[in-house]
Amino acid sequence: MFRLGKTHVVVGVKVGVGYPFEDTPDAGVMMVNAEYTPAAHPTWEPGPPSDDAIELARVVDRGLRAAEIIDMEKLGLVSGKKVQMIFVDLYVLNYDGNLIDACSAGALAALTTADAPKFKVSKEDEVEKTDKTEKLKLKAHPVAVTVCKIGDSLLVDPTYDEEEVKDGRITVTVDENGNLNAIQKRGPVGFTVDEIKKCINIASEKAAEIRAIALAGE
Repeated sequence: MFRLGKTHVVVGVKVGVGYPFEDTPDAGVMMVNAEYTPAAHPTWEPGPPSDDAIELARVVDRGLRAAEIIDMEKLGLVSGKKVQMIFVDLYVLNYDGNLIDACSAGALAALTTADAPKFKVSKEDEVEKTDKTEKLKLKAHPVAVTVCKIGDSLLVDPTYDEEEVKDGRITVTVDENGNLNAIQKRGPVGFTVDEIKKCINIASEKAAEIRAIALAGE
């Protein structure tokens, strides 16, 4: 579970066995999915994932992948046939703004604490799950920070009401070493070069605060 203000999300991680992509026959696969529960906000309705839910999953996924949070090559089991698959499922329980940041931090917390099953491969290349588990080995700790633009002002950690009147939005994902992993912009209004630099500086500072909470298991 992770909370930012009144926004409350739950993130689950599950590990199974599947097929690799053709261009990476020895690398594992990671997929991020997001679900908007109707009880989380009065305007949300049941049904297929909305465009916002798809964007949420993609932005969180892109930040994790760009940071190379997990060495996917170590998740291979049988070359070209079987690899470990990591599913990161985002569930929104209550929405009051800044959903990307909450889900990004929640994903980091979930991946850090997940107990992944260990698998063994027989001489006939059959894969079996053992009774043993192990923690996922993370190479980086990326965190997303979203900055909204309202007029000439830049606002971090916006509420739902503030997001409703925003002119634009930039989400910056950075790791613990200050590496810039990903940037996502949304909205009709552009950002100047100076504003983008300021957003990156804000993200670098705020990411450290959010990361500390996520890694503390809160």
